[in-house]
Order: sequence, then structure tokens, then C-alpha cells
Amino acid sequence: MMYKFPLALLGAVMVSACSQTESTDTKADTRDEANRIAQASIIVDTHIDVPYRLEKTPADVSLATESGDFDYPRARKGGLNAAFMSIYTPASLEAEGGAKEAADKLIDIVEGIVEHSPEKFAIARSPSDVRRQFAAGLISLPLGMENGSPIEGDLANLQYFFERGIRYITLAHSLSNHISDSSYDEHRQWNGLSEFGIEVVAEMNRLGIMVDVSHITDDAFWQVIESSSAPVIASHSSARHFTPGFERNMSDDMIKALAEKGGVIQITFGSSFITAEASDYSTALMEAGKAYAAERPDFSETDLYRQFPAIYAVEHGEMPYATIDNVLDHIDHIVTLTSIDNVGLGSDFDGVGDSLPIGLKDVSAYPGLIEGLLDRGYSEADIQKILGENLLRVWQAVEDYAATTSSRT
Repeated sequence: MMYKFPLALLGAVMVSACSQTESTDTKADTRDEANRIAQASIIVDTHIDVPYRLEKTPADVSLATESGDFDYPRARKGGLNAAFMSIYTPASLEAEGGAKEAADKLIDIVEGIVEHSPEKFAIARSPSDVRRQFAAGLISLPLGMENGSPIEGDLANLQYFFERGIRYITLAHSLSNHISDSSYDEHRQWNGLSEFGIEVVAEMNRLGIMVDVSHITDDAFWQVIESSSAPVIASHSSARHFTPGFERNMSDDMIKALAEKGGVIQITFGSSFITAEASDYSTALMEAGKAYAAERPDFSETDLYRQFPAIYAVEHGEMPYATIDNVLDHIDHIVTLTSIDNVGLGSDFDGVGDSLPIGLKDVSAYPGLIEGLLDRGYSEADIQKILGENLLRVWQAVEDYAATTSSRT
């Protein structure tokens, strides 16, 4: 019988085919392991903008929804156990008034989700709540306030919002407020924190509310590090190393200082936070958006975030999306700078529109991130720290500090 291929070549083809099969099998095994870890571990995401999304476009997130990045079926598929609901108030309300009422309305929305589906969701007010609810098969919905404007210059409002369930506060948002300067605002009225802002940090320490340094200026960050007696968090920030000049992300020195304080940086997923290319696109988008809004008085801050990107893309093309590997690079960088104990996840799902990375488009996608961590050699124990244990440790430390210093009432 005549062979059409030399025997040596035929053997090489057979070896190659076997290698491809083994590679496919190995990848499938890693994917299965990632799914197992996702379901067996507590995954804490410290920033999901569901309340603001539902306030604008009501939906039943206990069921599959056609829009948005979060609902119960997708959260279950992704293994998400503790989704910090962002109680976000637009920066414009600082001048207009009504920030406290706006925050109350969003908290009401979260409470409504739980009341509607108590067999699926529960409010979490402590790390022990998260662990107990995880064991009971419930998805915890802790509350984080994005923008300190609802405090409205009255420390008593910190007690009020603590009692309503708020467990971290991002001191400012897109504009400077009465507490802190914002990294997005060229007007630096306080050169960091205001005098009242220093008092706010101390009262948050006393109550057991985590201080969140995302969105504030570098000067404000260093003043928080100096003035806070408890560890602090960055609820949704990434490493400036990959986006030079983007103050909204954290510099290496800031990440080290946060870690030395015992804190954690929760990596956010929006592409503009992850790669320089996407960051440059986002900067151009924002500048164009400001000019567009200036000519249209009825075009709100919300419209700017939700509608203008599609308008801009018609002429300039879509954002160059980041990838899961790019997100993993940020995690690697922070672990190298500090330790495995100082990094977590703060996606900003439902808050950054269509700018999410390829492969991380909604809350079903955490297993893909875990698979990438496994491929990079992280152990299951280390992955569990990144997924949630680091944040729970910091949250517990903040609670412990409050318990040993004074009564909350």
C-alpha cells in the first residue's frame, strides 16, 4: 500500500492532533474548575449601579432582564454573592438640593427588591450577614453611597444613613462637593478635603462606615490616609500605571499607602480605566460631551453618560474595548506592588454603559476572570481573597474599630 504522506510527517500530524486534544481538554478542565470556584466562593463586587438604573428604567431583577448588567439569573450563573448596590446621587444635586431625598429613594428601591423576592435577596449590614446569607443561598445586597452630597453638611446624616444600611461612602463624585475635591473637577476648592470632610472621615470611623477614596483627588486621598484611624477602600478604581495621567485611577505610591493602611483597591472594569488606548478615547469623548451639553441646556449629566457615547461613536467609532487579560494585568500589578491581600473587584456594572471589557459584559462573567487567574498560576485560596475575602476582612476591621472606640448611638 502506498502512503500519500511520509511516515515521519504522518506521525507529526498525529502528535499535533493529540496535543491539540490535550490542550482543549486542559482548557475545559480549567473552565470547569473556574465555575466550581465561582459557585463555592463568596464573590463580593463593591460597585453595581442597579438602583440608579431601576430608578430610570424599572425592571424586575429577580428575573432575567433584557437590558442592564445585573439580574438574579445572571448573578447566580456568575457566582455573585454580595453585590454592593450603589446609592448614587448626581453631582449636580450638591447645588440644586435634594441629594438626601434622592439617596433615600434609591435605598427604598433596594429594599423593594428584597421585599419582592426574600427567597433570593437580602440586605447585608455586616460581613457576618454576607457569610450567613451565603450559607442560606441568598444574594446579599449591601449598600454603598457614591457621592457624599446626601450628608448635606450635617454629621447626624451619617448616623441616619448608617441606620439605613450604608456601609461605605465615596466622598465625592464628578464634581467637588462640601466634603472633598473630585478628581474629575478642575476646580479644587479645598485642595483635598474640607474641614468638614475631616470630621466626616472621623465620624465614619466611629460608626463603622468604610471610607471610599475612589473619585477623589490625590491630595484628598493623602489626607484621608493621614486622618482615618481605620483601613480605607477604593470601591471601584484601577492602576494608573496602565493609564498615565488619569487621576481617577490610583498611582503606585497611593496603592502602596492604601495597602500599608490595611485597605484594598477594588479593580473596576470599564475599559477606560484599564487601557491607555480606551482612556484616551474616553477623555476625548468627555470633552466632546461637555461641548455638546453646553449647547443643549436640557441635556443632563445622566444623558451625557447614557446617550452621548452612541452619538460620539457615529463619527469616531466605538471605544477600543479592553479584555479580561488587561483586567488581570491590573490585578497582577497590584499583587506585585503590595500583596495578595490588597486587591478585589468593583466592576461598576450598570454604571459604565457599553464600555465594559470583552468577556466581562455582565455579572455572569466572573468565572471567565477566575479562569484567567488560574491560567496565571493563582491558587484557589488566593483567588478567594481577590473575589471577596480581602474586602470582607477590611469591612470587619472597620467594624471592629468602631466597636472598640465608642457607641454608634
